[in-house]
Amino acid sequence: MFKRKKNKQIVEILSVPKTDRRTLSHVPDPEKIRVTSDRRGSKQAGAEGREAESDFVAKLQLQSLRYMVDFDVWIAVNGRSRKKSVKARAVDISSTGLLVELDDPSEGRFREGFPYPIRFEIPPGTMPEGFESKVSMEAAVIRTFIVQTDDGERLRIAFEFAKPLPSYFQKKRWGYSIYMASGFLFIAVAIIMLMRVESILYFKYNALLYLYSIIAAAFLLTRYLFGALYREVPVDPLYTPGVSIIIPCFNEEEWIQRTILSCINQDYPIDKLEVIVVDDRSTDKSVEQIEKVIALVHQEAERYSTKERLKMFVLPENGGKRVALVKGVEMARHNLVVFVDSDSFLEPTAIKNLVQPFQDPKMGGVAGRTDVENKYTNSVTKLQTVRYYIAFRIMKAAESWFDSVTCLSGPLSCYRKELIVKHTDAWLNQKFLGQPATFGDDRSMTNFILQTHRTGYQDSAICSTIVPSKMKVFLKQQMRWKRSWLRESLRAGFFIWRKEPFMALFFYIGVIVPIAAPVIVLHNLVYVPLVHRIFPGTFLMGLLLMALLMSFAHLLFRKSKLWIFGLVFCVFYELVLLWQMPVAWVTFWKSTWGTRETPQDIEAKNKKEARKRKSKKESGLPL
Repeated sequence: MFKRKKNKQIVEILSVPKTDRRTLSHVPDPEKIRVTSDRRGSKQAGAEGREAESDFVAKLQLQSLRYMVDFDVWIAVNGRSRKKSVKARAVDISSTGLLVELDDPSEGRFREGFPYPIRFEIPPGTMPEGFESKVSMEAAVIRTFIVQTDDGERLRIAFEFAKPLPSYFQKKRWGYSIYMASGFLFIAVAIIMLMRVESILYFKYNALLYLYSIIAAAFLLTRYLFGALYREVPVDPLYTPGVSIIIPCFNEEEWIQRTILSCINQDYPIDKLEVIVVDDRSTDKSVEQIEKVIALVHQEAERYSTKERLKMFVLPENGGKRVALVKGVEMARHNLVVFVDSDSFLEPTAIKNLVQPFQDPKMGGVAGRTDVENKYTNSVTKLQTVRYYIAFRIMKAAESWFDSVTCLSGPLSCYRKELIVKHTDAWLNQKFLGQPATFGDDRSMTNFILQTHRTGYQDSAICSTIVPSKMKVFLKQQMRWKRSWLRESLRAGFFIWRKEPFMALFFYIGVIVPIAAPVIVLHNLVYVPLVHRIFPGTFLMGLLLMALLMSFAHLLFRKSKLWIFGLVFCVFYELVLLWQMPVAWVTFWKSTWGTRETPQDIEAKNKKEARKRKSKKESGLPL
């Protein structure tokens, strides 16, 4: 069963983990009544004391996490014949088992401890990405019981799979995906390199064009190379510095409760973690939702000291995201501050992993990985799913190889508090061409940090976020991001040369390539065919190969059927998103968000309405 949330006729499809009896099920119990490994599936754990092994615990939690579902399951009650199968409905599922329900309790006899062949198909969005597939295996009956519903009695049967789903998929589909993706990645890279050799041979005919193609290919291939070489900082169980999580909120009543719960429900020492929610004068019911979830946490988890660790503050007036974040930093009592967007949800081990790079005293900021939560909603969100993963696991990972991540992204990032305090005034009062910089706060603060410190990326520090599911909102977001990227890239250009030389070189290349891309595309796809009567087959082949790199990299790491949307995204980028860049060139001084009612947006809206009224008045039309 999917969890669906309507947002102006768009139905968001989200996976729904089964709620635990405890509100804070992942928080270490200070009274040692129940430890982390005492969850479902712990019988397979083995020796005592294994909870200290973080990798082991993480895998155990993944296996035991159950999802609320609703799909058909066929159970062969007499042999393997499908004609003698009983149809049931799945209630919940985990990596190790399945709970089903039969309408008729008398239908079929199921003996506890005996295996039965079962088959079903996991719909997209039901479980984590990569699990959407058909399953046909034996499962043993663990127990049967009767439940009373409004429609009468129902028989429920708990099955344990003969092998965990990850092991099953590894042999059935995931293994093939890895081999296929690896092979095609090698072929794509080889062809790209051969084509660039061709560019060298034809360099004398159009030096500028072929130089661009060589530089662009070298830039992209090195990103994938260093992304593959990336290794995260392993977890040291003894390193648990104090952390203050700050959540700025503005009109986020739909998601803010889940965000807060994910932040307070962390596998992290309770005396070293606090959560501060700062509301930027929301005009919806966000404050009411924040108060409700805080009351719930305080009521059900007093022994976790939540009254001291979970706080809310409402700004006296709307000041923008930066003002909200700075207020949170002022309230923070720990030396590390984590910024989390109000529509982003942390994995239970996110903070534990995020802080590890700070064992290096020169590390000033660290970004976690952001996945798409509503990935299966529609084609717009599926496009972003592949793009997000490559942007973090490849691009940020490659920058992290040089300790110079150029954007510590808003959904999940961590900083040393003293560095935020040091740059607060400059950050709050930042202007560009006389206009206040109201967005791009993550890139802006990253630039301040990068001037004196290192910045990193931690792939195992995972959060998921709600991305735009409407094309209009998505395009506005992309335009805002391009404007902030241009503005902050110009800033970074003045100091990035002091970083590692290879990193600095490719930073400048990474700025030039996308800015020049619209001109190159027009030359190859319009000028060359019209003037020289030559079909741009080589150029199109290059674009296809670049798209295949994204798609097959996603398939290799995620083993997901969404890999094909990497190709779709690249086509969409060339046809639509690429042409936002020239617009951003001439409008990157703008300070309006376009997707939220900031003071700058309201001012721009009022000016637009005033111009319309003036135009109507001058033309004699009714106002």
